Amino acid sequence: MKSTPVECAWSLAGSRLLILLCLAANGMTAKAAEAPRPNVLLILTDDQGYGDIGSHGNPYLKTPVLDRLAESGARFDRFYVSPVCAPTRASLLTGRYHLRTGVTGVTRGYENMNADEITLAECFEQGGYRTGCFGKWHNGRHMPMHPNGQGFEEFFGFCGGHWNTYFDSPLEHNGKSVSTEGYIIDVLTDHAIDFMEENDREPWFCYVPFNTPHSPWRVPDAYWQKYEGLGLDAKAQCAYAMVENIDDNVGRLLESLEKTEQSKRTIVLFITDNGINSDRFNAGMLGRKGSHNEGGVRVPCFIRYPGIIPANTTIKEISAHIDILPTLAELCYLERPAEPPLDGVSLVPLLRQQNPDWPERMIFTDTFRSRSGLEKMNGAVRTQQWRATTSRGQWQLFDMQDDPGQTKNLSAEHSELVADFAQAFEDWFASTGATEIGERPIPIGHASRQQFELYPCESKLIPGHGEGISYTGDTTNGFANCWIHEWTDPAAYPEWKLEVLGAGEYEIEMEYTCHRNDVGVEMEVCIGDQKSSVVIPKAYDPPLVNKPDHVFSYNYQTKASWAKIKTGHMKLTAGMHTAQVKIKHFARKGISRPAQGIDLRVVRLKRVD
Repeated sequence: MKSTPVECAWSLAGSRLLILLCLAANGMTAKAAEAPRPNVLLILTDDQGYGDIGSHGNPYLKTPVLDRLAESGARFDRFYVSPVCAPTRASLLTGRYHLRTGVTGVTRGYENMNADEITLAECFEQGGYRTGCFGKWHNGRHMPMHPNGQGFEEFFGFCGGHWNTYFDSPLEHNGKSVSTEGYIIDVLTDHAIDFMEENDREPWFCYVPFNTPHSPWRVPDAYWQKYEGLGLDAKAQCAYAMVENIDDNVGRLLESLEKTEQSKRTIVLFITDNGINSDRFNAGMLGRKGSHNEGGVRVPCFIRYPGIIPANTTIKEISAHIDILPTLAELCYLERPAEPPLDGVSLVPLLRQQNPDWPERMIFTDTFRSRSGLEKMNGAVRTQQWRATTSRGQWQLFDMQDDPGQTKNLSAEHSELVADFAQAFEDWFASTGATEIGERPIPIGHASRQQFELYPCESKLIPGHGEGISYTGDTTNGFANCWIHEWTDPAAYPEWKLEVLGAGEYEIEMEYTCHRNDVGVEMEVCIGDQKSSVVIPKAYDPPLVNKPDHVFSYNYQTKASWAKIKTGHMKLTAGMHTAQVKIKHFARKGISRPAQGIDLRVVRLKRVD
């Protein structure tokens, strides 16, 4: 049945949410004392689209574990997320649209979530749950934006949005670097299983954000070979191989629950973070990752809770990532402060099939932003019937019930409806308070850490006289796996904005390579009005290495190793500072010349007082 035009859907959803929150505040404490609280296993995959599920009609891919998971509980048929990784994660963790959380993009600090946001993990932690995150975080690598600062007792994985190495990956455990052996998804699953099994006598929240099928296109050969000879391009072949590996690892997680007799008291959710990341089967939808059309933001969502959610439930009502926190809060009797307000609503009435008066609602999508600013309106409004999209102020309208592939723009036929949607989008956008986009300062000196890193991807590259400084791959984005590559212009340099949280003395160290150094190179680190310099003693130029890559990706190469050198100590005062690294000219035997071919991976500050 088609929905009516807009009809105050946004305000209705907000009113219903306030009612739910009031009821929860009055009754949660008493219910929690009476009822056993379930565990929660939340699995999020990276760049796996709606079509990357066997039961969604994919003609090549088999996902038996995920298909059984969907059949054993509820399958949300119209579930929406953000067009790219970090915004989805921020909304999933907070129940709020990502623009409210400070997240606007995927790198250069635009992915950092405000430290004062209340996350799912903090709600569970306050409710007496053990909390663990195993995988890709992508909402800030520095404390207090780090997972350990956002409610997770245990974190094993990586914080950036991109990763070079999928085999024998260097990862971190609660802020400390660790070496691993094997394929990254297998390793993350091992650690998630350990967490669930070690805490089988108390309730836990286990968040497993897998980082595949995001590139680089690397997967164990046994999976790759299963999709040979099917006429697929290399990216689709590798993506499907990665998804089959995901399916096997989800199976391992579920087997662990059965083995430890936790399955019946565990809520299992499976969600993905955006649409497909290459041109492959997408169930006839328009758009892919990065798009605010249906194919960029409609994803799988399965939830199982034995005895509470009926099996083989299909939910047609639209829902979104912002609904997960209020839904889990109701199912697990969690309390959350009324402020900051949520955007999502509890889906429990839908899950329990008690939804005769489920209100019409709007779900808003905003595309990721960085330096493009806030004046360019790019996004969409989704209701049960309509998808209204805007690209730089040009609106289109699609009837998603009659035209799910978005082949016919109906904006001319329904100009008044388009005007209503445009006004609703503008009002919503204004309500987010997103008035400024900027690269926020890097916090240094948090009391829980002794060591702090400044990565090139978080810097602003100050140009010199030519093209003498760039990120690997000559990209201007500075993705998390990039370093400063072939730095040859002494007039160019990277610059970071810092916020020193704790005054003290810090030792400065750099990781670098130097391709040609026949006369020596002097490097200088400047923070505020302090300077510390060191002469690189000799050339160090290890080769680029790469594990087998089924689709070559230059940006995902890495160095075989890096040289380390200390530049000295600095006493930093609390407050805002600017940090820079510079190459200095010098003369020997009457010859003055610039340094040649510096690669810079990281500047490290270690507190020593």
